[in-house]
Amino acid sequence: MKSFSYKDSGVDIDTADQTKKEMKQSLETANPLILNRLGAFASLVQVPLTDYSEPVLVLKMEEPGSKQLLAAQYGRLADVGIDLVNHLINDTVVMGARPLAILDTIICGKLQKDIVLELVEKISRACKENGCDLVGGETSEQPGVIPEGSYILSASSVGIVEKSKIIDGSKIKEGDLVIGVASSGIHTNGYTLVRRLLEKKPELAEKTVGGEKFIDLALKPHRCYSPALQRAFSAAKISGLAHITGGGVVDNLARIIPDGLSAKINLGSFKIPAVFSVIQEEGTVSSEDMLRTFNLGVGLVVVLPESELTQLTTIFNECETEIFKIGEIKKGGSKVECSGQLSFS
Repeated sequence: MKSFSYKDSGVDIDTADQTKKEMKQSLETANPLILNRLGAFASLVQVPLTDYSEPVLVLKMEEPGSKQLLAAQYGRLADVGIDLVNHLINDTVVMGARPLAILDTIICGKLQKDIVLELVEKISRACKENGCDLVGGETSEQPGVIPEGSYILSASSVGIVEKSKIIDGSKIKEGDLVIGVASSGIHTNGYTLVRRLLEKKPELAEKTVGGEKFIDLALKPHRCYSPALQRAFSAAKISGLAHITGGGVVDNLARIIPDGLSAKINLGSFKIPAVFSVIQEEGTVSSEDMLRTFNLGVGLVVVLPESELTQLTTIFNECETEIFKIGEIKKGGSKVECSGQLSFS
C-alpha cells in the first residue's frame, strides 16, 4: 500500500514556510508601536494610550466580496488586497478614528507562492499609505475545501479614537450640509451584478469607455479617504460620516441620521462616472436598482455645518479628491429623502 504524506494530500509545508519567510520584507516597518514580527504566535501592538484621555478601540472585519472572483478571472487578484485594506480603513475612520494595525487572512485551495507574496505586498503597501501597518495574519492552504486557484480574502483592523471625538451622527443638526466625496469607481459593492452582466455580454470587458477599457474601470481599487479625513478631524467640525457601500447612499446615510431629522438629497447633483452609465445601459438596470446597488460616484458622505465647508474643500482638493454638495439636513420623518433625477450620460 502506498504511504501517505501531507504534501501528497495537497498541503506543501515547505512552500508555505518559504512563502512566509519572503513575506517578512513586505511587513518590515519602523513603527515603534509594532513590537514583534512575522513568525510569532500572535502580533504585539503597543496602544498609545498616553495620547488619549478616554481611548476607545475601534474594531472591524471586512472582506472584498465577489470582486475578488472577477479580479482573479482577469489576473488581477493582488489588486483586491488594496480594495480590502481601503474598504476596511474607511469603515474605521468614519467613526473619527485613526487605524493602528491590520491582520489579513488568505485562504486558498493551492498555495501559489508568487500570487500570495504579491497579495501581501499590496496589502502591506496600502496599510502604510494610510498610516498603519500589516502586522500579521493567517495564510491557509485548504485543498478539497475550496478549488485550486481560488482564494478567499478577509482582514480585520484595530483603530483608536478619543471618546469625546467619536463621530456617530449624534451631532448632526438641522441646516447641516450633506457633502458627497468622489469615489474612484465601483469600489467593492455591486460586483455580483457586474459579473452577471459580463457573463451575458463578455465583449463588454473590452469596450472602450472614456479612453479606458470597461474591465479596467470596473477593477479600479477602492479609494481610501483616511489621509484627508485625518487632516479634517483637526481642522473642521464634522457632524457625521458615512462610507457608501452596499445599499448605496440612501441606506448608508440613513444609518447616521438622528431621529426627527432627514437628509434631503438631490440626485441630480451626483457626478456619476461613466462606468455606471455603461452598467445601467448595457444591463437595462433601473435607476432605483442602480441607487441601491452602487455608490454612483459618491464613495463617502460628510455631514457638517456650512461654516466648515471651505476648510473641508481645501483639504480634499489638496488630496486631489473632488467633493460636491448633494443635500441638506432638515426636519422630517424619513431619514433620507431623495428628489431630482439621476443623470447617466
